Formats: sequence, structure tokens, C-alpha cells
Amino acid sequence: MSDIATTALIVDDDEAICHMLAPVFSREGFNVITAGDGREGLEAFRRHHPTIVLLDIRMPRMNGLEALKAIIEIDPKATVILMTAFAEVGTAVQAMRDGAFDYVIKPFDLDEIRLLVRRALEINTMRADIVSLRRELSERYGSEGILTDNARMMELRETIAKVARSQATVLVQGESGTGKELVAAAIHYGSPRSEGPFVRVNCAAIPEGLLESEFFGHEKGAFTGAVSRRRGRFEQAEHGTLFLDEIGEMSRELQVKLLRVLQEREFERVGGEHSIQTDVRVVVATNRDLEAMVREGTFRQDLFFRLNVVSLKTIPLRERPEDIQLLANHFLERFCAENAVTIRGFDDAAMECLLAYSWPGNVRELANAVERAVIMSTTPVILVENLPESVACGKAALSDPMAMPEAGDIRPLREMVGRFEAHIIEMALAQNDGNRARTALQLGISRRALQYKLQDYGIS
Repeated sequence: MSDIATTALIVDDDEAICHMLAPVFSREGFNVITAGDGREGLEAFRRHHPTIVLLDIRMPRMNGLEALKAIIEIDPKATVILMTAFAEVGTAVQAMRDGAFDYVIKPFDLDEIRLLVRRALEINTMRADIVSLRRELSERYGSEGILTDNARMMELRETIAKVARSQATVLVQGESGTGKELVAAAIHYGSPRSEGPFVRVNCAAIPEGLLESEFFGHEKGAFTGAVSRRRGRFEQAEHGTLFLDEIGEMSRELQVKLLRVLQEREFERVGGEHSIQTDVRVVVATNRDLEAMVREGTFRQDLFFRLNVVSLKTIPLRERPEDIQLLANHFLERFCAENAVTIRGFDDAAMECLLAYSWPGNVRELANAVERAVIMSTTPVILVENLPESVACGKAALSDPMAMPEAGDIRPLREMVGRFEAHIIEMALAQNDGNRARTALQLGISRRALQYKLQDYGIS
């Protein structure tokens, strides 16, 4: 029996029915209250707020349908089961449309009542869990869940809260790892669509030939391997928010189709003939300069204007140094819980390293560094040696490899050059969102050479 099951209200003018049902509910763990007519039952409902109500339809003074209507006005989520004669089944079915959970026909089987009540309680428990989950998601991913002590970030957080209440398409721009997906989630969970789905698509992670099917779905037989109909992300996000990350990686052909959906609010599945209406809010993100791509001709100007209704820009971690310690402690708490370990905090030298490092990979890199430190630590606090090689420096000369080292910081030349190279590779990886092919191209080396260097420097 669920903990939420406390009180059952039985309303029937037949005392024999009340006497028969009361012991059944008592054995199920309920406190049982009985009432002899609709008015008395309604007063008992107001006073005791029962978990479940069994309500007869035919009663003096106020019948069951009138009492049901009044109960639903008091609590639209009330669980009411009607008791009715066979001739009143049509009336009971109509009452279910008006808010009743279900009905039983007299004379009824007590086992049937038990099963029906247990099913109602399971659904109540699921509803309570969903409400709790939505509250948790709102707290975690809403704008208030964005941790910061930085004035610019606080302004961004306030802007997100305002934008969330609208239906506008939003373009989120910023470096990789700065929390663009967190901004999109905050927009969704702070919006009137928060009870709908939040669906994410990374346009860079899906092969170009599959993106159209991923977006719009496909019909059975639309192409080789399409063995059944599939709903695309637009359908999955109906009445919610669709987050398109790395929008700059989308081909011009697909850009045309996305523009049509945003303008017409309809699309066709791949291989389909019928248009499907869609009610979806779109939030997009990119770490690329879309205006420059428009000038180069690689991104459609009309789509850019359609996406850029509201533009938000995330702030690199190096420009909000007051947040490093706040976020590091937050990640420490989270990863300790996930790994079932107890670590009190960072020792002074380790925190000095975190504060001195330039964080080219931004908040994502900080989270990864703290997670690694938690896994590697065998002490009550995080030490310098638990941090990644690129972070474990504690000196400005090593956190910024371009700076000239002081005399006391001179190390073997190979080590210092290696740290410089590792730093450049990490910056390039961050700029390319971890895409190794693009990183190798930017650095002017082969992908195989990049792979060797990643292994040598322990870069994940």
C-alpha cells in the first residue's frame, strides 16, 4: 500500500453497502469515513480530503453526479469511483468524462473493488512522482538552477526567465562547454511548455543523410532499412521544446526544410504524402559565427533571420573567474554522490590550480576535471596530483603556456613544450566540440597523428 493512501470516503444511502465496504478498505490500510447522502459526503470531503471516494449515483438530497461535480470543483485531481446499477452505465460513462476515475456495477465483487482501488492508488502515486520529477527538473534546469556569482551571468539568467515565458524562437551562441544546452533547458522548464517534452538533437553527431529522417520521421518502406513508421523529433517534441544543437553543421538542403517548418508549422515524414501540423518551440545553439557563415554563403540568410528572433550569448568561464570555485564545489558534491565517496573539498594548492587555469573547454572541462579528481582521489580532500596534467600547475605561466615562465618554473624543455602542445590541442578540441577530424584539420596534422598525441598527453 502506498504511503499516500490514508483516507477512504464511502458515500451511499444504503447502510449495508457502507458496512460491507468499510472492513475491506480498513484491511487495505485506509482510515474509513462513511456518509449517507451527497451533501453529507461533500461535507466529509471538504473536512477530510480523502485519498479515494466511492460514490453512489442514486441518493437523496444530492445525488452522486451532483456530488461528483462539486468534488471536482474543489479538487480536479480527486479520485472518485462511482457505484451504479446496470441501467445507469451510460450515465456513469458520461460522469467519467466529467472527472470520475471509474465505475463499478452493483451488485459488485469485493475483489473487483480491491483491484480497482489499487489501480487508482498506483496512478495517484505515478502522478505524485511526475509532479515531484517536474519540480526537480524545474529547480535543476530552470534559470534559477544556473549557478553563478558573476554579474553578467546574473543578467543572462534574468533574460532567460523573461524569454522563457514567450513562444519566440531562440538562438543561443557561445563557445563549446559554456552551457548552451543548460540555457535551452532553462528556457523550456521556465516556459508554459514545461509539462511537455524537452527533446535534444545534436546536428553534428548525426550523419547528414539521416538528419531529415531524424527531424521529420519516415514512413515504412521510405528507404532501405525503414521497416516500420518512425516518429521524428518534431513529433516527439509536440507541445514542448525542440533543442537543435550545433545548427551550423546543417546542410543547406535541410536548412530549407527547417525554414519551412518554422514558417508553416507543418512537415511531411520522409516517404509520406500527408502534411503533419506541429506545435513545437524551437531553440537552437551553435559555437560558430552564423553571420559570418551567411556572408560566406554556407548558411541561409532567411533561416538565420527566422532563428535569430531572440539571441542569447553564453559567457566563457575565463570571463567569470568568480564562478570557478562555486562550480568546482558543485561538481565535487555531485560526483561524490554519484561515486558514493566522501571528499570534504579541495586543498588550497588544488584550488589555486583551478583558479589559475584558463579553461579553454569552459564549464564542461571543469566538470570533467573534477570528475577525474574524484575518481583518482584516495584522500579526504582533492590534491593537485588528482587533477588533470593540463590543470595541475597552480602557476599562471603554466596555466597560460604562452606566458614566459619565471626562473623557478623552468622544467625540462620537452615537458614544457609538451604542456604547451597539449594546451593548444585541448583548445582546438574545445573549439570544435570534440570533433577530432575538424581538430586535426585546424591543427594541420593527420587524424592519426592527433590520436597519438591525445594518447601521449592523456587527453580524453
